[in-house]
Amino acid sequence: MGSTVGVACALALGGALLPLRSHISVSTAALVLVVPVVLGVVLGGFLAGTVSVIAGFLVYDYEFIPPYRTLNVGTAQNWTALIVYVVVMLLIARVVASVDRARTEARRSGEATKRLYELSELLVQDQSVEELLDQIVIAARTLFDVPGVTLLVLDEGRLRVAATAGEPLSHDELRRLDPGSGLTVSVGTTAQSPSEVRTIALSASGRPVGILAMHGLPSSETDREILSTFANDAALALERARLREQALRTHLLEEVDRLRHGLMGAISHDLRTPLATIKVASSTLANRANLLSPDDTYELHHLIEVESDRLTRLVTNLLDMTRIEAGVFSVRRSLTSVRDLVNDALNALGPALSERTIVVRVPESLPKVNVDPLIMGQVLINLLDNADRHCPDDGTITVAADVVDNQVRLSVADQGPGVAPAHRESIFDRFAQFDTGGRAGLGLTIARTFVEAHGERIWYEEADGGGARFVFSLGPARDVSGEL
Repeated sequence: MGSTVGVACALALGGALLPLRSHISVSTAALVLVVPVVLGVVLGGFLAGTVSVIAGFLVYDYEFIPPYRTLNVGTAQNWTALIVYVVVMLLIARVVASVDRARTEARRSGEATKRLYELSELLVQDQSVEELLDQIVIAARTLFDVPGVTLLVLDEGRLRVAATAGEPLSHDELRRLDPGSGLTVSVGTTAQSPSEVRTIALSASGRPVGILAMHGLPSSETDREILSTFANDAALALERARLREQALRTHLLEEVDRLRHGLMGAISHDLRTPLATIKVASSTLANRANLLSPDDTYELHHLIEVESDRLTRLVTNLLDMTRIEAGVFSVRRSLTSVRDLVNDALNALGPALSERTIVVRVPESLPKVNVDPLIMGQVLINLLDNADRHCPDDGTITVAADVVDNQVRLSVADQGPGVAPAHRESIFDRFAQFDTGGRAGLGLTIARTFVEAHGERIWYEEADGGGARFVFSLGPARDVSGEL
């Protein structure tokens, strides 16, 4: 294209200057004919500029060097003018070509820097190994404009295709890449056949990470240099992603181990007392039944019943925890009376609380709440069971409900030792264990989970006169018809 434009421009300028030939000097015509040379070089490089010089030489000689309209030069002065024109035009073509090439290289260098920055930004993002593998081959194919890119990684001593973008490797090409095939493979970024499969090794910290196989290479030397840098960045990003996943797996295993120990601690904490009581009571009944009075026998049977119910609640909590972990936990709301919630919970704990002093302060006029009665009932059962375990024998457990800021709130208070200030934030944490042997286990964790599933909240307060009070909200206050 540059040659065509240069020749056409030389002819056009020659025709335009022809009417003015008698008014301009030979040197002026030579200066004007510099234009097609510059255009040819800019559009087509030095070769096109050379063609433009030849075209300008012919136009210059034919139209502006006497005798006109012949290629006969005539005097030595005219020969000098033509030779000077050719030499000067070739020098101009060379200079313009060098400047244009430098400008092109500078533009390529700027684009390369920008491209490497974008690639680096892309590769340093937190991604899984699988996502990063796909991102590497897609980026390589798009940015370097090759038909296909395949990334292979070592898997038990064999190369395995991890990701492909564009044209995949054929069976024969994969066989050739196998280290055990004994076949030669083109390695590196040195330009060879455009369609030849080339391999670029990916290594990080001296360790092989994988192989990037490409159908052909980028056409320019600058892009091939960028490809080498890209391969190094890709290897580092891939190694970093693998190390991050290994760290996450290690952290996950540590967390699972911690939870396993916590679960065993929580279960043993909740199992120890009821199992010991059942064991002592049943052993006494089995070995000394004939020595026991009817009252003693009744008391032992009552203890077994109470502690068996406590074990049943523990199993229920474990099943609830399993439902939560499995993601099958759901809330089925209905308008429910707060007094019914309290009465049902107290009835469920009847044997365990039969010798307790329970004070219930739930007004008849309290609005209904839109909750799942089974789930919120379990929350109340867990809080009552927690209060029963920590309240002294002569203490009182208080269940109260009221409306605060248009929110119905239900609380369970005991007269036990309470919770130390340092532990009040973590009292609801899963499998919380305290050095002082305080409240722990699954009950409070499940209570919080059930309350939060309703979009409500539960918290700890210090009860009047000491002890613990657990309060949870049940939603906005409604009248008996369920209207706000």
